[in-house]
Amino acid sequence: MAILKKVRDYQEHLLEQLQNPEEAAAYLNAALHDDDPHVFLLALRDITDAQGGMSWLADVADLNRESLYRTLSLRGNPRFFSLLAVLDAVGLELSIHPREKRKQKRA
Repeated sequence: MAILKKVRDYQEHLLEQLQNPEEAAAYLNAALHDDDPHVFLLALRDITDAQGGMSWLADVADLNRESLYRTLSLRGNPRFFSLLAVLDAVGLELSIHPREKRKQKRA
């Protein structure tokens, strides 16, 4: 008779991992490399859920909860300062790094 192990829920495991600032930063950086810019907003929403949810974030970032829901949705288009406030609230900061040079396309 086989012994079955309890399988952890993916979302539960993800949210547990995203409580770690290094994991959260790596998750957001991976999302930035996706071709769809909305992936970054969804990743930021996952981090928000891991840290305490939208109500908590609204209080800490001093932003309106309803606008946060819209901002971090698939149709979201956050203002730069709102994005900075959200990142600050979850213990992250924006950083810019030079990317590798792309090969020039020939005409």
